[in-house]
Amino acid sequence: MKKLLIVMAVVLLPLQLLAQYTLSGYVTDAAKNEALAGATVVLTSSGHVTVSGPDGRFQFQDLPAGGYTLQVSYLGYTQLSRQIQLAADTEVRLELQPASVSTGEVLVSSTRANERTGTTFTNVTREEIAERNFGQDLPYLLEQTPSVVVNSDAGAGVGYTGIRIRGSDITRINVTVNGIPINDSESHGTFFVNMPDFASSVEDMQVQRGVGTSTNGAGAFGASINIQTQKVRREAYAETDNSYGSFNTWKNNVRFGTGLINGRFAFDGRLSRIKSDGYIDRAFSDLKSMYFSGGYYGDKTTVKFVTFSGQEQTYQAWYGTPEALVYGNAADLQAYIDRNGITGSDLENLRTAGRMYNYYTYDNETDNYQQDHYQLHLSHDFSPELTFSGALHYTYGRGYYEQFRNNDRLSNYGLPNVEIGSQVISRTDLIRRRWLDNGFYGATYALQYNPSSRLNATIGGAWNRYDGDHFGEVIWARYASTSNIRDRYYDNNAVKTDFNIFGKLTYSLTDQLSLFGDMQVRTVNYTFEGIDNNFENLEQEVDYTFYNPKAGISYEVKPGHQVYASYAIGNREPVRSDFTESTVNSRPKPETLRNIEAGYRSQLALGELAGRELGASLEANYFYMNYKNQLVLTGEINDVGAYTRTNIDRSYRQGIELAGALRLGSFASLSSNLSYSQNKVRNFEEYIDDYDEGGQVMNTYAESTIAFSPDFVSATQLEVEVLKGLKAAFVYKTVSKQYLDNTQNESRIIPAYQVGDLRLRYTTGFTGVLKGLELGLLVNNLFNERYAANGYTYSYKAGGDVTTENFYYPQATRNFLASVGLRF
Repeated sequence: MKKLLIVMAVVLLPLQLLAQYTLSGYVTDAAKNEALAGATVVLTSSGHVTVSGPDGRFQFQDLPAGGYTLQVSYLGYTQLSRQIQLAADTEVRLELQPASVSTGEVLVSSTRANERTGTTFTNVTREEIAERNFGQDLPYLLEQTPSVVVNSDAGAGVGYTGIRIRGSDITRINVTVNGIPINDSESHGTFFVNMPDFASSVEDMQVQRGVGTSTNGAGAFGASINIQTQKVRREAYAETDNSYGSFNTWKNNVRFGTGLINGRFAFDGRLSRIKSDGYIDRAFSDLKSMYFSGGYYGDKTTVKFVTFSGQEQTYQAWYGTPEALVYGNAADLQAYIDRNGITGSDLENLRTAGRMYNYYTYDNETDNYQQDHYQLHLSHDFSPELTFSGALHYTYGRGYYEQFRNNDRLSNYGLPNVEIGSQVISRTDLIRRRWLDNGFYGATYALQYNPSSRLNATIGGAWNRYDGDHFGEVIWARYASTSNIRDRYYDNNAVKTDFNIFGKLTYSLTDQLSLFGDMQVRTVNYTFEGIDNNFENLEQEVDYTFYNPKAGISYEVKPGHQVYASYAIGNREPVRSDFTESTVNSRPKPETLRNIEAGYRSQLALGELAGRELGASLEANYFYMNYKNQLVLTGEINDVGAYTRTNIDRSYRQGIELAGALRLGSFASLSSNLSYSQNKVRNFEEYIDDYDEGGQVMNTYAESTIAFSPDFVSATQLEVEVLKGLKAAFVYKTVSKQYLDNTQNESRIIPAYQVGDLRLRYTTGFTGVLKGLELGLLVNNLFNERYAANGYTYSYKAGGDVTTENFYYPQATRNFLASVGLRF
């Protein structure tokens, strides 16, 4: 708290309330009298530009008296110009008339929640994304939303990064881009490393916590992240953003757009490169990406093509760092060395690396992958009340990770021993590559009927198919035996067909009371063939049919104050490894989640302070997530000798999430959120390998805490306009203790941590070729906290004692990123 107060004092010290006059107002739809968020508002004589907020509000401060021309533009509306004579603080209302341009965003809106759906969600605007975006992966731009915890394998937010929401990892979070599923069909994960700098092409995001509304792709078992790529901009533009920072981190991009050509066509593009040496030794990232869209925007019809691609090479940092190097001392490190008999170069690596230790030392221990996405969207307005939107999509992914294997068995690769005279060689050093080569394609659609402000109905769905090859090669061996170049020592294929159809209905009984209903039916067919890397036959086929109903209610107590509640059921199939490492007899069951959400939202106008409008918002919600057959690791070995996930009969999460914001015009804002939760699993059985007696030892826990589920998570941001155009923000994140497994064992934890970041942004406008300049500085981990945000554990019994080994992913100490942006 002392550190926080010092930083606040430093930030606030230079503030001056020396404004002359303020010009503010609202941008609304003239026909519907609704606020328009994201409208571009320009003071043409001065070059000042701003964007209307979620409530349609905009503001210019510190303006001298005189005449001004306000110019307002918004896609789908006729541009508006208005003359203003400023002699005092002035507020205006700008009503835009709808124009004959179809924006074609029904597919995105059909899977999003709103104030009438009775669900818990947070919207992240384009402006919020831009101010946080210095080149770190997309999960880091969501770190300030409620109940979110992020982590990075390389330690600095570039490369392989992870996100958990309400304790659920990315395999339980549904991710879509423009309504198209992004989660991998087999692992259910989303690998943001394959989408570097994607945030620079994002219009906005919505995070739904809990089951949420029906969407495409795998079931949401903790949250959904719904991403919309950038909207068309009326005016031509060219932009570049460039960052440099600690660990030799670079981000460079160029973005361009034609604006609307003849009021009908528009093209936008981006090229990006991000490179970083990483905080962890050798954990470099070399990332490249592109984005392109082209569209026709007619009176009633929109056709838009979107493609984006990411190519990544990252040095592996998957192994983690032993606890002794992260939280221990020299004696702890020596005990770890003695227990595991570490010698030679591995010993030298351990003794010299410190908390930046990386187990891997082979110079090409890398992950290499490229993923290309293609989307073709069609939207058509049959009438003002009836709109259709559909999309065809194709994703092509291919790549491998390369590993050096010391003294590995030839038999592990289906190779016979090597005989040299009387010597029989059964082991060899070798280098292997494990490949993925897959395609994902399908169609999504939504038909939306909105005859009045009281009724909104949607029918939507999708048909998607995944076809993926998995194979491995030995590319070098000290003793090659009978292997030939490009021989595959394992080769298998999986095909997964995913179909869903849903219907949603929102109906307002009165001006205050709305009801929401949502029903989804989803079918899955999953087949395997071939052999895995253990030479096991994978031939299996499985079919599932899931029914996922949702219902909600919302009530506006008075303008700006709303209460809501919802109940939803979600079902989810097991992931690939649950099938491949089991048989029909040991195959786990699907999971079911029953989710209750209830909350309160408010927007408050509190008058004026120092000539600036004072506003506030408050959100509070309670959630209860009751799992049936949740899949967790127990350490148990199944009937094919694999450690696999096991269905737990009963487990649950419940908690309270609070979020609030206080705004003093555009001069200062304070926002904060706090989550408290209980995350429990009942009758958990832990299995530990017994090296003394053979087999496994079982321990039973009547009730324990679910792994990676902190009781408390908070995020606070204070932002002030230090000088005209210069904003400073201090961000403070706290995460309480987390357990590494489901035993609630105090020797298997990620300790609590608190991290503060400082962000500076300076923007100014020009009237020439160069229209804008932006300078930025981000200081991460300002107080140099030594912490880890992720890890794993395993235990075994030997010599009559149980030994536990914990491994962590240390996050970077104090580091910085500086940026320069140019707008043409």
